[in-house]
Parts: sequence; structure tokens; C-alpha cells
Amino acid sequence: MEKKKNIIPEGFLWGGAVTSFQTEGAWNEGGKGLSIVDVRPVREDSSDWKVAVDFYHRYREDIALFKELGFNAYRTSFSWSRIIPDGEGEINEEGLKFYDNLIDELIANGMQPVMTMYHFDLPLALAKKYNGFASREVVDAFERYARILFEHFGDRVKYWITFNEQNLVLQRPGYWGETVPEGVDEEAFRYQLCHNIFVAHCKATKALHELVPDAKMGGMVTYNTLYPLTCKPEDVLATYKAKELNVDLFFDVFVHGEYPTYITSYWKNKGITPKFEDGDLELLKENKPDYLTFSYYQSKTVKEIHGEDKEFIKGVGPNPYLKTTEWGWTIDPIGLRIALKDVYARYRMPILISENGIGVIEELNENNTVEDDYRIDYMKNHIEQMKLAMEEGVEVFGYLMWGSTDILSSKGEMKKRYGVIFVNRDEKDLRDLKRYKKKSFGWFQKVIATNGEDLG
Repeated sequence: MEKKKNIIPEGFLWGGAVTSFQTEGAWNEGGKGLSIVDVRPVREDSSDWKVAVDFYHRYREDIALFKELGFNAYRTSFSWSRIIPDGEGEINEEGLKFYDNLIDELIANGMQPVMTMYHFDLPLALAKKYNGFASREVVDAFERYARILFEHFGDRVKYWITFNEQNLVLQRPGYWGETVPEGVDEEAFRYQLCHNIFVAHCKATKALHELVPDAKMGGMVTYNTLYPLTCKPEDVLATYKAKELNVDLFFDVFVHGEYPTYITSYWKNKGITPKFEDGDLELLKENKPDYLTFSYYQSKTVKEIHGEDKEFIKGVGPNPYLKTTEWGWTIDPIGLRIALKDVYARYRMPILISENGIGVIEELNENNTVEDDYRIDYMKNHIEQMKLAMEEGVEVFGYLMWGSTDILSSKGEMKKRYGVIFVNRDEKDLRDLKRYKKKSFGWFQKVIATNGEDLG
């Protein structure tokens, strides 16, 4: 019997994904300016990000481990305040040099850099002076920053992402350096912020296509597959609307270059009138991404929302059909397949899975490893569903696991570990920051070596 051909093509991107602020540390080294993360309040049971996992000083050691894993891609982000300390003034040559060295080391070890330009760490000066992306001055500063990146790194970086999980603009206050002014309607403010970030995305996309024509720009969201809590029509309709406002809006604007009627009608009904400057709508129309990308961790259930509840998504779990993590996140591999099929059916564009993984409380055992069979199961089942989506015609060109090494979470939690490599520190004790391979390291190594054929 003839062996079935592997659905995953040669050149498929296998790798990991992190951010600068959750890994680098060195918050006050190398000429770096302060970012909004550096002054973020820290919970009593959490850590700040001043050291993180010390990637700034240990990136060569980590990249050697990634090479051993077989990675051919690695996603991280530039720290804007490491490159332009105040966000709009002088360029910090030492910051450029760090990323030169990092990117060159990745390439020398067979990895394509996938570079995110903004991952929730605005230079503090821009937040203080302009109220972050609520101001068009910061949109202009982002365009200048983008052009600096493309001119300096464009000869080596093919894959770019403007904003990490851009749809979080409607769900995560403060990630964009903004505060809602007193007396201003919060929802109207957030949609103006949303528009400004779309403009910044398109300005950067235009600049990349001008300066590095062969490079690829991605538009990114976080994708929670949504299910109606019940088959009651009102719950089904609520789910449909929640998806429109939280996922479809962003991909629709990325791909079609205009605001869909469901959002303009929503604005009209709410009395929301975002301010568009001359040329904004043309900019959206003319500058489209080359691929779509999303993070996927979980699905959620949705029920009809009554009253003035400002949340669009109501997770009303637990979903009786799904297990959850220690953080209450559903484990739903089929939800990834649904997401892939949905996005490809709507847009017919190549898709990169730019984050996927499971966070678990872990410690080293007596053999200096972690027997993380649950992580192997999680990744195996998600990759299986990705392959099934590809067999159904979905064009996926990469799978990047979240974390590769353990990293600090966006809330400063070290106990929420995602990596296949254990980093020896906790929230308060840096210990020795030594790296140890988990059981999943060898499993993922085999998956990559067989280009996804052998999932064990």
C-alpha cells in the first residue's frame, strides 16, 4: 500500500514565539529607555520584567537549544524603547546592534526571524507625552520606527507582524499606552484608538512594501473559537455578533481595506463617530497584508448579553465537553481546526499559527527535567487538527509554539510555564536561570525532524 504523502510542505515553519519584554530583561542596559512595562504595577505574588529570563545575555545559549530542537523559525519582538529610547528621538545604536547580533545568530543557526514590531511595550515617554496610540503623533512615531526597522533589518527579515493580537485593543486597556480621559465615553475612545492602530498598521505595511518588496507583512489577532452556550437562537446570534466585533472586524479591515457594515451600523446605533483624517480610508484600502496570523489557545462559550454589559464575549463555562487548564482555559484542539477553516474560507490567504501552547505550574523533578506528557498531548492534538485542516485545503505555512523556553507571563507569572525548556527561576527568586530540557523537548524535536509526520 502506497504511503500517504505528508500534507505539510517542505519549508514549513516550525519554531517558537516570545516577546522582548517577557524574555530579554536588561531593562536599563544598552541605552534602552523605559517602556510602559518597566513601570507597570506588579502584584504581590508576581515578578517585574527587569530580568525576565535574561535572554539579552543568554540568547546564544537559547538559540543553540532551538537549533538542537530543529527550529527553522523563531518569533520575537523588537523593543521600541531599546531602539529609540523615547520613541521619537535619537536612535540608540547599541539597541540596533543587539538586534543585529540576535537576528544574525538566528540566521546562522538556520532560523527565519519572524519579527513583531509592537508587543504591548510602548516607550513610556510616548505614553506620558501623547497618551499612547490615542494620539496621531504616536501613529506617526510608529511609522518612523517602522521605517527604521525595515531599512536596517529588511535585508535579513522576511516575515513581519505589525501589532501582536491587534484585536486586544478593544479588550485590554493600557496595552497601547493610553488612558481614557475623564468625561470621555470609554467605548467611543476605544474605537478611536482602534482606528488609529489600523492606520499605523497600514502605514507600516505601505513602508515595508516600498522598502523591502520581497518581505511579507502579517495582520494578527488572537482567535478564541466561539460556541453558543445553547442552541437557543438568541445565544447563536450573540455568538455571531461577538465573533464579528472581536475577530472578523480586524481580519475584514486587513483584507478588504474598509470598515464592514456590521461595525458602521453598530457605531451608528451607539452614537460612536470615530474621527478619520484625510487619506485614512484610502490608506486602509490600498495597504493589505501578505498573510494572516493568529494566536490560538482556547475556545469560549457565549450567551445572550442583556443590559449595558460592556464585554462582547461572555465565557460562561465550564464547557461540559472540554477540560480546562489550571487557569481555566479550555483545551480544545478541534477549535483550532475550526478557526483555520473559518479564516481561510473567508479570506483565502496564507495563515501562520503564531502562538499555541499550554501554561502549567511545573518544577524540576529529581532528574532535572519535567515529565510534561500533558504538553505533548496538547501540542500533538493541536498539530493533528492543523494537519486535518490542511488536508481540507487550508493553506498553513507555519506553527510557532508559545514560549519555547519558559518565560514570564504578561502578568508577571513565572509559574505559568509554556516552554519545552525549563528556566530555573520563580516569581521572586532568580535562582541560577539555568535551562533544562523537558520531556516535550525530545518529542517536539522528533515532530520537527519528520516535518510533522511522526507525532508519537
